[in-house]
Amino acid sequence: MKLLNLCLPLVLMLTTVSLSAQDFKDLDKSPMDAVITRNQNNSPLARIIYSRPKKKNRVIFGDLVPYGEIWRTGANEATEITFYEDVLFNSEKVKAGTYTLYTIPNKENWVVIINKVINTWGAYSYKDSLDVLRTTVMARNTAATLEDFSVTFKPTEYGSDLLMGWDDTFVEIPIQKL
Repeated sequence: MKLLNLCLPLVLMLTTVSLSAQDFKDLDKSPMDAVITRNQNNSPLARIIYSRPKKKNRVIFGDLVPYGEIWRTGANEATEITFYEDVLFNSEKVKAGTYTLYTIPNKENWVVIINKVINTWGAYSYKDSLDVLRTTVMARNTAATLEDFSVTFKPTEYGSDLLMGWDDTFVEIPIQKL
């Protein structure tokens, strides 16, 4: 009986600690994700780290993400792109390194921007004087609505095509190793 009186409070305390340790409050509404593409020899070519906001029955382009304005290309921190070797990004040279990937969505096309500043929140401190390049790509309609902003790579013979899409719109940017 004495043993039970000593053990019962300990068991109750451990059970309470165990239950409260599994409480995951305030999970990110736009979780972070990463994609990587590799060369044919399996060495890395490029990686993107970004956050994935949801559509949630909203009009995305032209409303939530205004046309003609700088966008962090996702949510939360600005999207980060790393090139592991020198590449042609939509036929323009970019040196190996880590950059921020911004975009300016428009109805017919997007301006895709590679910028020197990294580790930044949103596009609030964006400065065009720090752009490494700006290139324009055609905006296309998706086959099906994308609920989450999504980024992926499609391997090609000479590198990969970067695809970014959300709602009913996507863009495709060729990346070729030099």
